[in-house]
Amino acid sequence: QVQLVESGGGLVQPGGSLRLSCAASGSIFSINTMGWYRQAPGKQRELVAVITSGGITNYADSVKGRFTISRDNAKTSVYQQMNSVKHEDTAVYYCNYQGVDNNYWGQGTQVTVSS
Repeated sequence: QVQLVESGGGLVQPGGSLRLSCAASGSIFSINTMGWYRQAPGKQRELVAVITSGGITNYADSVKGRFTISRDNAKTSVYQQMNSVKHEDTAVYYCNYQGVDNNYWGQGTQVTVSS
């Protein structure tokens, strides 16, 4: 089992910045992919950004150049720096951990972009 604890969501004005954090604990394998997905009301959950244990990243086109994903050296935490946020970034953001043969989700953290 892997437990994921997210933090950093909240209310932010358009054009502002926010930083999400996710800490993983439990049976963590050295080879894994961690990242962020989001789900807006009435929409399907979508990939935002992921990073492998080797440091390879993948971003949704809608956030490229604005969001940056990173992880700590221990490979147990992942961060997402969100800059120049837009109204359409409003969603519940979920941390995700993918191991060799398992997949876990955090409880989600709300990000609301509003003036």
